[in-house]
Amino acid sequence: MKKYSLHFLTLVLAGICACTPAENGNKEAKKAEEPKEATFPQLAGNMTIYEVNIRQFTPEGTFKAFNEHLPRLKELGTEILWFMPIQPIGEKNRKGTLGSYYSIKDYEAVNPEFGTLEDFKATVDKAHELGMYVILDWVPNHTAWDHPWITKHPEYYAKDSLGNITYEADWTDIALLDHTRPETRKKMIDAMRFWINETDIDGFRCDHAGHEIPLYFWEEATAALDPLKDLFWLAEWDEPRMHLELDATYNWSILHATEDVAKGKHTADELYESIEKDLAHYGHSPFRLLMTTNHDENAWAGTVFERYGEGHKAFAVFTFTIYGIPMIYSGQEVGLNKRLAFFEKDSINWHDEKGLTDFYKKLVSLRKNNAALWSGQYGGVPAKIDVDNENVLAYSRKKDGNEVLVILNLSNQQQEIAQNAELSGSHQNYMTGEQVDLSGLKTLKPYEYIVIIK
Repeated sequence: MKKYSLHFLTLVLAGICACTPAENGNKEAKKAEEPKEATFPQLAGNMTIYEVNIRQFTPEGTFKAFNEHLPRLKELGTEILWFMPIQPIGEKNRKGTLGSYYSIKDYEAVNPEFGTLEDFKATVDKAHELGMYVILDWVPNHTAWDHPWITKHPEYYAKDSLGNITYEADWTDIALLDHTRPETRKKMIDAMRFWINETDIDGFRCDHAGHEIPLYFWEEATAALDPLKDLFWLAEWDEPRMHLELDATYNWSILHATEDVAKGKHTADELYESIEKDLAHYGHSPFRLLMTTNHDENAWAGTVFERYGEGHKAFAVFTFTIYGIPMIYSGQEVGLNKRLAFFEKDSINWHDEKGLTDFYKKLVSLRKNNAALWSGQYGGVPAKIDVDNENVLAYSRKKDGNEVLVILNLSNQQQEIAQNAELSGSHQNYMTGEQVDLSGLKTLKPYEYIVIIK
């Protein structure tokens, strides 16, 4: 231990005594005023999620090849990269030639088709250097039939009435796990811990988060893993209870409601009714994932052009501005115009023939720079503006002096609108740069969208 001279100690004591109670109080007040560094979910409040399909992203289908795209994705403005499962895929009962990402053969290994564990670490590190975050698609619901647990720990699995390990629906390439068993939950959490410790990922997109998985699994998982690192949790599930433990949930209901409007089955007014019901059900605080496409929609339901037609941009504006946290799927920003094969190699064409990159870049920037559009409690609540036309949706969101006004014609026909006191003055349409006289706005072109920052 260091020995201090009496003279030094005297000086220190004198300095302490010299501080008056008022000065001490001022110091404490100043310390209290210092802004705290944001953590998840607040940290993600103004971010956009980007789903990465490694197999189809490049002709090589590897992490190293994907890394060349990272600067472009940074330029696009997306900040959370969600990687579809990167583990080895089961061979027993495999679907197609390459199999499903979601048939996991080994939770703590990397699919050799994509590269090595060190390759993935390098990808995460490069993303972090660019100020981006990485969340890993996690599949706790089931494994492949040739996962070692099948023979070593059959007690981890769900059984049918005859005692045989079972599977879900027609997904014959997967074996269903039983998370009512403590040992199953423990092994699963251990595997998740591996990826945080070994690769420094920033969270998980939780596949089938509520299907055959009790909520207490997520209670145990977050309790065990959150102390390791500030993590973001996205649940592929549309149920309020998930928000007791996780940060964001899928808004399947609004996705399908937009598709119904695009097909002419419902009106824009009915879409807004769905929004009101969703907010009443979930409240204003939870993050709700909004999108017009993802790997499932693209592969099984069709491209955005098949499902939304010429209205794909108007519905994208809707998902980026109404509320929640938006997502872009691999290739969406360059007009992905084919259904990517799910079990085969089917590379994305990165030629932006429709010129959509700037469009999506504008949307990402719009949310990032306008607090009114941030997610959950960090943004403003949408307020509908009556324009007396069931096919036109107009709304505004306000937060901390920031207001964003959105007017959308969600039909393929020209629409007339009634004047409203909230529609006044001449403003610049953020999306086009053109001036719009709201006071004289009477008609909207098919699928026209107007976004005004006040």
